[in-house]
Amino acid sequence: MKSSSYSSHISKKEEDDHGIHERDKKTPRKYSKYAADHQSMKLVSTVKLQKARMRAENSKAYFEYMYQTVTSMLAKAGNIEHPYLRKSDSKNVAVVAVTSNRGLAGGYNANIARLIVESGIEKERIRLYTVGRKGVESLARKGYQIAEDYSDIIDEPTYADARRIGERLLDDFSKGEVGEIYVAYTEFKNTVSHIPKLMKLLPVSAETVPAEEKKESVLMNFEPNEEEAISLLIPKYMTSILYGAFVEAVASENGARMQAMDSATNNAEEIIDDLELKYNRARQGAITQELTEIIAGAEAIG
Repeated sequence: MKSSSYSSHISKKEEDDHGIHERDKKTPRKYSKYAADHQSMKLVSTVKLQKARMRAENSKAYFEYMYQTVTSMLAKAGNIEHPYLRKSDSKNVAVVAVTSNRGLAGGYNANIARLIVESGIEKERIRLYTVGRKGVESLARKGYQIAEDYSDIIDEPTYADARRIGERLLDDFSKGEVGEIYVAYTEFKNTVSHIPKLMKLLPVSAETVPAEEKKESVLMNFEPNEEEAISLLIPKYMTSILYGAFVEAVASENGARMQAMDSATNNAEEIIDDLELKYNRARQGAITQELTEIIAGAEAIG
């Protein structure tokens, strides 16, 4: 009877220990799956980053030169009366908030939201033209007014998309619905450096004109006339700046996601190593205890 009872006890204990071991095994496996998923997302982001970085680098020179050229021309043009340049009585401020449609990009989206919140512009005055669903979700929760959402264009922005948004902004500006226009985006420096930036587009103020340009006394002449030239120039200026901001933002998003997934993969691998060590120690302890009990039981029977 003793032998039968003891065997039954050992058999039950083996089943319990086996169940514990199987549960313990699942935890490292779970984290291994997480690590594999993060690694896959990192590889996808790396491929997308190469394409986005090339677009950003190819457009950056034009984007910056257009901004410098227009501000320089307007600085030398003297006082020009034009709806696109006239400071409106409206207290409303249009802000194009460029974020992403997906998360898992570290602080990429949160940095743009923080930039707008800490801009010094009162929440009640800001009308947001959002490009990216994460910006809509974050800023709407904070009580900001969403004037228009263009989130569908950010994954593959085109020059035509930028022109459409620019036309809407200029229309609101010329009607006096907004008095200023800004764009909040993430400037792409390199793979690991992305800088949130708030750029004023209209009206062009003295602060946006380089100091050396202010010192020059030569005035700019327009042909056929100032009004017609400005009517052609400013829409192109707006479209170019917005398109440049969009492609830089896409490159920054993929760079940020690649970094976030790399960090997540490393963290998961560290957790796996730690859990496997704990599992092996627990398993060894359980085996040692089981052998001790078997020997003690055998001695008691004998």
